[in-house]
Amino acid sequence: MTAAVPAPAATHRGAITVCVMLATIMQALDTTIANVALPYMQSSLSAAQDQINLVLTSYIVAAAIMMPATGWLSARLGRKNLFLLSVAGFTFASVLCGLAGSLGQMVLFRLLQGVFGATLVPLSQAVLLDEYPPAQHGSAMALWGVGVMVGPILGPTLGGWLTETYDWRWVFYINLPVGVLTFLGLSRYLHRTTPQRGLYFDGFGFLTLAVAIGALQMMLDRGEQLQWFDSPEIMAEAALSGLGLYLFVVHTLTARRPFLDLRLFRDRNFATGMIFIFVVGVILLATLALLTPFLQTLLNYPVMTAGMLLAPRGVGTMLAMIIVGRLVSRVDPRWLVALGLLLTAAALWQMSRFSLDVTATMLVWSGVVQGLGLGFLFVPLSTMTFATLPADLRTSGTALYSLSRNLGSSIGISVVIYLLGQFHSRAHANLAEFVQPFRDPMQHLPALLDPSTAAGQSLLERLVSQQAALLAYLSDFRFMLYVALAALPLVLLMRRPNHRASDEELAAAME
Repeated sequence: MTAAVPAPAATHRGAITVCVMLATIMQALDTTIANVALPYMQSSLSAAQDQINLVLTSYIVAAAIMMPATGWLSARLGRKNLFLLSVAGFTFASVLCGLAGSLGQMVLFRLLQGVFGATLVPLSQAVLLDEYPPAQHGSAMALWGVGVMVGPILGPTLGGWLTETYDWRWVFYINLPVGVLTFLGLSRYLHRTTPQRGLYFDGFGFLTLAVAIGALQMMLDRGEQLQWFDSPEIMAEAALSGLGLYLFVVHTLTARRPFLDLRLFRDRNFATGMIFIFVVGVILLATLALLTPFLQTLLNYPVMTAGMLLAPRGVGTMLAMIIVGRLVSRVDPRWLVALGLLLTAAALWQMSRFSLDVTATMLVWSGVVQGLGLGFLFVPLSTMTFATLPADLRTSGTALYSLSRNLGSSIGISVVIYLLGQFHSRAHANLAEFVQPFRDPMQHLPALLDPSTAAGQSLLERLVSQQAALLAYLSDFRFMLYVALAALPLVLLMRRPNHRASDEELAAAME
C-alpha cells in the first residue's frame, strides 16, 4: 500500500538504521522480558495465578490483531507519522505499565502496549528494505534480524536481572530511555511519505481477521490451563476463530477491494517465506519455553544461572548474522537457509540426548549451535522472501511476515507444552511397569528405596517422575528436530534473488 521511497544519503542511512534497530529491539524484548517478573507482579498486584497470565495474553492478542493493519495505517497516516506515533505510544504505555497499581490497570496498559507495538517490527523491516538498495538487502536484514531474533532470547535474562537487582517495574521503565532516543532520531532523520487520502478500508475483512487471530491467540494462551477441549471456553474460542477465518477467506476471495492484497500470495517467494518463518517461530520460542523449565525445574538451576546458560544462544545468532550478511549477496541464499536448518536440527539432536547429568558446557554449546543455525536461516530467508515482492506491498508484506512468525511462536509453544504433558504421562506409565516388587532389580534396592515403607515409596515415585520428565523433554526436542527437517524441502520452492542493482541503486549506495 505504501509507495517505495528513494534511498536517502548514506550518512542518514546509518542513523536511520540505528533508530529502527532500537525500535525493533525494544519491541522484541517485550515479548519475553516480562515473563520472569510475573510472580513478582502477582504478589504486588494481588492477582491469582490464572489472572496474572492476562498480563502476557493481553499484549500478545492486541499486537496480533493490529499487526495486519500496518500496511493500511502506513499508507493513510504516512510511514514516518505512524512510526513516531507507535514509538511514542509504546513508550508511554510502558511507563504506565510500570506505574500500574492494580491488575485491571496493568491489563489495560499492556493492551495499549500491544496496539502501539504491533507496527514497530514490520515498519522497521520495511524501512530498511527501502533505505538500502537490493544488493545490500542481505546486510540490512542481518542488522534487523539481530533485534528480532536476539531480543526474545535475551529478554528473560535481562528481565531476571532487572527484577532481582531493582524491581519488576523496571522491566517496563527500561523502555523509556530507548523510546525517547528512538523518537528523537526518527524525527530528525526519517524522511516523510505523503499520507494517501480517501483510502478505502475493508472493515469487514479486518474485523473477521481480527476475530480469527484474537480468538486463536486466546485459545492458545489459555488452552493448557483449561485442559484444552475439555473446556467450553476453549471450544468456543476455537469455533469463533474458525468462523472468523472462514468468513475472512471467503470475503477476501470475493471482495473487489479486500483488506489484504491478493498479489502478496501470488509471489512464490513471499508465500513460501511465510511458511518458513512460521517454522522459525515454532523452533525459536518453543525451544526457550522448554529449556527454561528444564533448567530450573529438572536441573535445579537458579533463575539467573538459567538465564546465563541461555544467553549464548543469542551470541551464536549475532555471530551468524554478521557472517551471513557478507555472504548472502555472494552465495545462493537457498544454500544458507539449508545450512541454517541443518545446524538447527543438529542442535535439537544434541538436546534430544541430554541427561540429568548434562554439563553446562554441553548446554551452552547446543545453544550456540542453534543460535548459529537460526542466524544462517533468518537473514537469507528474509532477503529471499521480499526479493521479488513489489515495493508498494512491502509494508503489508512485512506485517504479515511478522504475524506469521508470532503465530508460529504461539502455536509452537502451545503444541510442545501439550506434548510435554502427554509424553510425561506415557513415560511415567511405562517406567512404572518396571517398578514391581517381583522384578529382580527391585530385590537389591538400598533400604532408602524400600517400597514396603512410605518413605521408600515416596522416593521411588519421585525418581520415576523425574526420569519420566526427562524422557518427555527429550521427546519434545526430537519432535522439533523432525519439524526442522520437514521444512528443508521448502528451500526448493524459493527463487534466488537477482542482486544486480540498477544504476540508480548503485549510485545511491555510493553516496
